[in-house]
Amino acid sequence: MRVPLRPVLIAFALFCATASVAAAPPAATVTVRNPASVTRTSETIVLDAEQLRGMLGLKDVRRVHVRDEASGKELLIQAVDTDDDGTFEELIFQTDLAPGETRKFVLSTGERQVPRREDFKAYGRFVRERRDDFAWENDRIAHRMYGAALETWAQEPLTSSAVDVWTKRGPGLVIDAWYMVDDYHRDHGQGGDFYSAGPSRGCGGSGIWSGGRLYPSANFRGSRVLANGPIRVIFELTYESWDAGGVRVSEVKRITLDAGHQFSRFESRYRVVAGDPQTLTYAVGIKKGLGTASSTLREQGALRTWESLKENGQLGCAIIIDPANVLSFTEDKANFLITGKALPGNTAVYYAGFGWSKAHFPTVEDWDRHVENYATRLKPPVQVTLSAQ
Repeated sequence: MRVPLRPVLIAFALFCATASVAAAPPAATVTVRNPASVTRTSETIVLDAEQLRGMLGLKDVRRVHVRDEASGKELLIQAVDTDDDGTFEELIFQTDLAPGETRKFVLSTGERQVPRREDFKAYGRFVRERRDDFAWENDRIAHRMYGAALETWAQEPLTSSAVDVWTKRGPGLVIDAWYMVDDYHRDHGQGGDFYSAGPSRGCGGSGIWSGGRLYPSANFRGSRVLANGPIRVIFELTYESWDAGGVRVSEVKRITLDAGHQFSRFESRYRVVAGDPQTLTYAVGIKKGLGTASSTLREQGALRTWESLKENGQLGCAIIIDPANVLSFTEDKANFLITGKALPGNTAVYYAGFGWSKAHFPTVEDWDRHVENYATRLKPPVQVTLSAQ
């Protein structure tokens, strides 16, 4: 018997549609809300990788694709191994959020997203060829700290755990190029190293505060990189034990910098090696330059400075600590300081960063607004909800 063609085609189409739905890979939605009264530009959204593996049914979270629901644009992602155990614990991406805004993002799976070189906006590395510097940067700022070899360098020995500053105009990454040419103390159009940190705290160096005195460490002895772009750089520096007013302490300092931000997050884990293992008090400082002006925002836990870089414009530096942990604003001969009580486990967490008048902050008022807004934005974290589709 001859079967009519039209019913067969309809049945086949229905079968294909059903099979397609059944075979569709799992997907999820991320809902992000900004509870703050300030705009969050380049806000880094952090997702739990283990939750993603279970929800999306995959092992390698680098195969996750993130798409803005409103625009349909696919976003850059980065998988992060936070403890160097070979497994990614986080997946991150960035977005901009207006005050009170809620945005949604669709997650799907596909081929691994491999970033291009031009996608990288955060980077850092150990620079053995420059007497053990560790340098890091994003698309707005650059820093470096000093390693052991600099202490005994015949030409210009320096013992310091200061945070040095490299100013730059454009979004391009400059560390490798500037070290290669080795002429970064002059401005060739991109900016340069116009800041002399020396033995001071520079722009955000820390130490132990005891008996009204600062006890800083010497130069770092070891380093390891945990994440290296394109969105976030994370690394750790280790410091051998030193005398801090009758107590010997050692330190592991973890530093995190995201694309689009003026501030790095510093987390210092102190260990009491000898002496009374009481809760420590730490201090974070900014160098006193010639004519440097300073001010404090006590409600935000912030200390900021503004100084001249001679013919190279002005520099604003700032430190932000959770106001609940601030003990005092003080100073010594070399630094403006903010002291804080360490968290359980003798851990100190703070943010430090800078702005340059020839890049993003023409006036001290511009810098003040940014510091206050950034401190405000740190208080209520972004609300992130992950749900299966």
